[in-house]
Amino acid sequence: MTLFHLIILAVIQGVTEFLPISSSGHLILLPELTGMADQGLVIDVAVHVGTLFAVMLFFHRDMAQIFRGLPELLRGRAESTGARMALLLIISTIPVMVVGLLLKVTGLVDQFRSIAVIGWAMLVFGIVLYIADRRGAETRQAEGWTLRDAVVLGLWQAVALIPGTSRSGITITGARILGFERQEAARLSMLMSIPTIIASAGLTALGLVGSLSAEVLIDGSIAAALAFVAALLALSLMMRLLRSVSYTPYVIYRIILGVLLLGIAYS
Repeated sequence: MTLFHLIILAVIQGVTEFLPISSSGHLILLPELTGMADQGLVIDVAVHVGTLFAVMLFFHRDMAQIFRGLPELLRGRAESTGARMALLLIISTIPVMVVGLLLKVTGLVDQFRSIAVIGWAMLVFGIVLYIADRRGAETRQAEGWTLRDAVVLGLWQAVALIPGTSRSGITITGARILGFERQEAARLSMLMSIPTIIASAGLTALGLVGSLSAEVLIDGSIAAALAFVAALLALSLMMRLLRSVSYTPYVIYRIILGVLLLGIAYS
């Protein structure tokens, strides 16, 4: 794979993973619209690992608190903030894992990989995000999320298995409906991405053991590093903008792209 191709993939994944505009949708569209070869599972895993390290670094204070709470959680208790956060993150990941497994076993996951599906998801869930952001109260902090919140946001996250929905976009939508502030909704969404990416990348990587060449590993390492940088920059920019700007710019982008894709799909 050429360096140019790796850069394009890494930037797309890094920038779109945490912005509410769907990374999976953009990665599917790249070969569909440009004729580039599909990047394959190894590069998919690599760029996700890169974004994983980016979000863990950006929210290093939360991660430190969570890691300190893990021993307590392993002892069957969740009284500290870190242990409770770790428990709720695990719970919020269960729905997407269950639904993802069902889609893979039934083969329905392949039926979703179309320009029409991505277009409709971009458009519909972009509008839903706009409504939730405009009408949602801004009274809650991430530290105050509950077991019910974790289950509800976990169910919202499962919807993101539809390409074009955006994992971050749909969980931010759910968090805004639950009354979390804009920045806090984004923070919860980003923290929820950590166990989700670990689970997804880990399961995919298991199927690749024994089939990796030195060339593929080098390409994956380059892609992961580039995705890490792109994701860190995108995260920093979005969290800074959310101090004064709503999610409307992302909604506008989603609607424009969704309409264009539907035009292509039905032309």
